[in-house]
Amino acid sequence: MDPTVTGTLVADGDDEGTYDLISSKGYSYEVPDADHSPAVRHIRQGNDPTLGRSVFLFDIHIDTDTNKGEDVDRQRNEIKTDNGSPASMVAQQGQTLECKWLFRLPSGMLTTTEFTHVHQIKGIDNSAGTADIDKPVITFTCRSTSGGQEMQVIHVSPSSSGSTLNYLANLPLSDFLGEWVSVTERMVCSESGTYSVKITRLRDSKVLAEINDTPLCMWRSGAAGMRPKWGIYRSFGTDRSLASQLRDETLSFADFYTKAQ
Repeated sequence: MDPTVTGTLVADGDDEGTYDLISSKGYSYEVPDADHSPAVRHIRQGNDPTLGRSVFLFDIHIDTDTNKGEDVDRQRNEIKTDNGSPASMVAQQGQTLECKWLFRLPSGMLTTTEFTHVHQIKGIDNSAGTADIDKPVITFTCRSTSGGQEMQVIHVSPSSSGSTLNYLANLPLSDFLGEWVSVTERMVCSESGTYSVKITRLRDSKVLAEINDTPLCMWRSGAAGMRPKWGIYRSFGTDRSLASQLRDETLSFADFYTKAQ
């Protein structure tokens, strides 16, 4: 992957310069660093023995971290594109948005029946603050179910359609834990759009999921654009009721690429 191409974010091994690198490539970050005293950086770089090179490490701490300083029922550590990114990294209505990345979930990762998102496609609000962007359009969600832990690929309909959840894939989380996987995602961002994704495990080239041009509403009314998010965004329950079921986690990511055209 060519790190000079717009929309490309590749770890360079300079751990202390991680945030500067993220920003320089057109991405922004939402991190719970200030929840610690002194502050603790939550996106690091480290050498991955499997890939044999530097990757991004996203840390989350169950007893400390919050969501933007609000210790309500969830915590967040993410990077994203936004309205400060180059135009080619935010999709406008009718454009095709392509995202590629690698990620590895830690062995033994804990989940609950509530959400643990590791990827989202969301709308960007307009200047009046009236866009229908509260709910994501797509999520990759790790969750405990009656059948065991799953990786769920979920489409969410617009609020005018009830914000209905459409489960596009329900995959055994065991296929992901401790494994590097690659993702290629492509969507036409319109009300009569389409969604495609291919998830491949690197170790054995097994295709874990493949969805091709599924017709879906991939736009949000009033949005200033559609953009991706990656990291970990998870619920620990009202009054921290689920915190005892979770633990500190470190998720690994590499080779982000975002292009809208």
